[in-house]
Amino acid sequence: MRPIPVVFHLGPLQVHTYGLGLAVTFWFAYRYLARRLRASGYPDAWLGGTFVWVVVASIAGARAVHVIANLSYYTARPIEVLAIWHGGLTSFGGLALGIPVGLVSAHRRCPRLRAWIAADLVAPVLVAAWAVGRLLGPQLMVAGGGKVTHQWFGMYYAGQVGRRLPVPIFQALECTAIFLVALAVERAVRRRGGPVGLVTAVTVGLWGLSRFFDEFLWLTHDVGTDAVEVTGLVLFGIGAVATAALVARARHHHPETTADTPARVPVAAP
Repeated sequence: MRPIPVVFHLGPLQVHTYGLGLAVTFWFAYRYLARRLRASGYPDAWLGGTFVWVVVASIAGARAVHVIANLSYYTARPIEVLAIWHGGLTSFGGLALGIPVGLVSAHRRCPRLRAWIAADLVAPVLVAAWAVGRLLGPQLMVAGGGKVTHQWFGMYYAGQVGRRLPVPIFQALECTAIFLVALAVERAVRRRGGPVGLVTAVTVGLWGLSRFFDEFLWLTHDVGTDAVEVTGLVLFGIGAVATAALVARARHHHPETTADTPARVPVAAP
C-alpha cells in the first residue's frame, strides 16, 4: 500500500492529516467521557472547560518531552519545536501533564467526583482514544512506520524507505484489547462491589506492558535502551502491584453498603 498523503489542500488551505487525526481523537475522547459521566450519575456540563485545559496540557507535555529527548536536533533547528504537524508527540509526556491538570480541574469544577472514581471513568476512555489516535495520528504522518519488513502486511510510510511494520495499526489493536479488558473489569467491580481504582490499575499495567513490547519488538532505535521501554516496564510494575494490592484488600474486607456506594463504584456506559 502506498503512503497516505500527509498534507492535502482545500483551496488555499493546507491541511495536515496528522493534526486532523488528533482533533478527531480529542473529540471522540470528550464525547465518550461525557457519556460515561452521565451514565454514572455525574453532571457533564463542566467537562468542556476542563477538556480544553487537558488538550492544551497534553499537547504541551507531549511536545516538551519529545523536544527534550531530541534536544540536539531541535537546538540546531529551533523553528521545528512548534511543528507538531511533522509528528513528535511523546505519549508519556502528554499523560504526565494532561492527567494532573485534568484531575485538578475536575476537582474544582465537580467536587463530588472523587479522584479515584474519576480515574476509573477516564482510564477506558484514554485507552480507547489511544486506539483511535494511533490510526488517525502516526498512521497518517511522516515516518509513522516501524522496522523494515518484507511481510505481506508491510506498508509504505511518507519519509521512510521500503515496507515498514504498520506499528500504529498494531497499537490500535492492542489498545482495543486493553479497552475490552478494562470494561470487563469494570463490570466485575460493579457486580461484586470491587475496589475503586482497580480499573485504572489494570489499564495502566497492560498499557505499560504493551508500550514496552511495541518499542522492543517493532520500532527502530538510534542508541541503547529506549527510555520508553523502561517507562513502559515501570508502568507495568506499578499497575501489577496496585492490582494485586487492591484485590488482596478486597478479599479481606466486605464492601460497604452506605448510601454513597453507587458513587464509589460507578456504573459507566461502555
